[in-house]
Amino acid sequence: MANSRALILPSRTATDVAWLFPGQGAQQVGMGRDLFEHSSAARSIFLEADKILGFALSEICFEGPDDRLGDTIFTQPAIVTMSMACLAAAIESGLVDARPALVAGHSVGEYSALIAAGSLSLDDGLHLVQERARLMGAAAANPAGAMAAVIGLDEALVSSICAEEGIDVCNRNLPAQTVIGGDAEAVERAMTKAKAAGAARVVALNVSGAFHSRLMQPALAGMAVAVRSARVHDPAVPLVANTSADIVSSAATVASELASQVAQPVRWHESVARLAGAGVTHFIEFGPGKVLTGLVRRLVPGASLTNVSGIADLARAAAGV
Repeated sequence: MANSRALILPSRTATDVAWLFPGQGAQQVGMGRDLFEHSSAARSIFLEADKILGFALSEICFEGPDDRLGDTIFTQPAIVTMSMACLAAAIESGLVDARPALVAGHSVGEYSALIAAGSLSLDDGLHLVQERARLMGAAAANPAGAMAAVIGLDEALVSSICAEEGIDVCNRNLPAQTVIGGDAEAVERAMTKAKAAGAARVVALNVSGAFHSRLMQPALAGMAVAVRSARVHDPAVPLVANTSADIVSSAATVASELASQVAQPVRWHESVARLAGAGVTHFIEFGPGKVLTGLVRRLVPGASLTNVSGIADLARAAAGV
């Protein structure tokens, strides 16, 4: 992989494959320990991340505790590091022997995707993520925000309710699975309205702020400064961007995406539609959990799905299971 000592991106391209990278919420204590113990490539990623960040992120991934790993300032770099370790192990094992046609990541997973695509080095990517987490944490502290998942209600109707309450759609995960966020009291009112409108479920999320909402706007100036200081390259593999669901292949567009992303909705189901429309039929998710491939299963019936979250996944794939 360009710009990283730990990974070399395969030279061959698989035109029907996309790599996916999860976002905050997928973390779990213990993630990556088996990779560290059994894959020298994954171990290099964890050790390099510890060095870049100046603290033992690997120990937080492996040992927790939950509240420490769940602190945004640690969660975001942990998710990115874990995803890169999974990819490194997959390349080392031979499971991945070709670069994908496209990459995409959900929220902070977009940074993982850009590191994988060679647009950011691991060093620049993790420093950006560390600053992103700091800025988002500061923005989340004042005023207090909240988020909720609205399931089983048309996205347009959810958007209308958000407009009435002065809050925002934050994640467009499925056409009928939308995450909303903003002022805590306004989110509560919107939840009540969504239930009355016929939502199958409305679930308050355990988050520290209204990420990807207007309440993150105080973070934008700092993110613009951080992105300008980073070395952003044209991605060797094009990205389907969170904010537009468009295919991005230039450093300038990547930089613009990263500077604005924290206060814009993640257009995930539109991104998956763009991937499928470009001919992708095989989706590989690198990182903890199976959230993204679970969404793809519902969006692209018949798609081939692979998850790499540990050594057991590599063993199953090698065995053809």
